[in-house]
Amino acid sequence: MIDKVAFTMYPARDAARARAFYEGVLGLEPGQQGLHGSMFWLEYDLPGGGCIALSNAGPSEPSTTAGGTIALEVTDLDALIAHLKAHDVPFLGELVHGPNCRMQVVRDPEGNSLLLHQLNR
Repeated sequence: MIDKVAFTMYPARDAARARAFYEGVLGLEPGQQGLHGSMFWLEYDLPGGGCIALSNAGPSEPSTTAGGTIALEVTDLDALIAHLKAHDVPFLGELVHGPNCRMQVVRDPEGNSLLLHQLNR
């Protein structure tokens, strides 16, 4: 049986650039990491559960139009948007106001989309 999502993997080309964004800009703590020759694997365990993994170990290329997108739950979307704008993070589309949440899509420096999601309280 399936218990949970173990991780969401995104392709990345440049480990240092990806780490600068996910650790330096988003403030995530690095978890397991691996390096085998020129191939790397970086994991970021999220405080509320789940894991983002970044790697160049497969044939996939970063994309904002690929089939999947990870949605990151945030506590203060407005503050995070201001922080990301101060770091020149590219925004994709407008802020979406749904009946139960607000969402904003941004692009990481590798070219992947991240959906930032805040529940209406």
